[in-house]
Amino acid sequence: MTFSDSDEISEDGVFRLAAATGTELKRLGLLAVTAESCTGGLISAAFTAVPGSSEWFDRAFVTYSNAAKMEMLGVREDTLRDHGAVSEETVREMSLGALRHSRGDIAVAVSGIAGPGGGTPEKPVGTVYLSWAFRGEVFETFRAAFSGDREAVRKQTVIKALSVILEFCRNKDKK
Repeated sequence: MTFSDSDEISEDGVFRLAAATGTELKRLGLLAVTAESCTGGLISAAFTAVPGSSEWFDRAFVTYSNAAKMEMLGVREDTLRDHGAVSEETVREMSLGALRHSRGDIAVAVSGIAGPGGGTPEKPVGTVYLSWAFRGEVFETFRAAFSGDREAVRKQTVIKALSVILEFCRNKDKK
């Protein structure tokens, strides 16, 4: 089962993606953790919709405000000031902070502009940054330019977040 950024995917498809990701996490004995801003907990909701997810999902941080990012994840104030909440630097610190403040082995962090407002010429609506960290080291960051309305941007973010974890787990044996 593979999913691309442009896939039109149903709610059942998101569930199947989360379940496949969970199967791989469980197989590897890994615990996942999320740090979410623009998705407001949708990634963790996808994980916890899967029966038995407590075996491979530790916790979620929904850090919508800058204060929450700093207090819960340890994102530095100067990072937010210099780069903004929607930036590679911020999501990197979010993913690492999620691991530091949990029992997780692998973390995904997201922050973006889902719309309909809030965009700028430099960061238009649909701009989302994602970061994945494994045991305290960032292994990937990604800047997305998703299209569609708020719901579509958030759903595409969930799909991308889960897909990279699934791919990481499937490739873990090859390393």
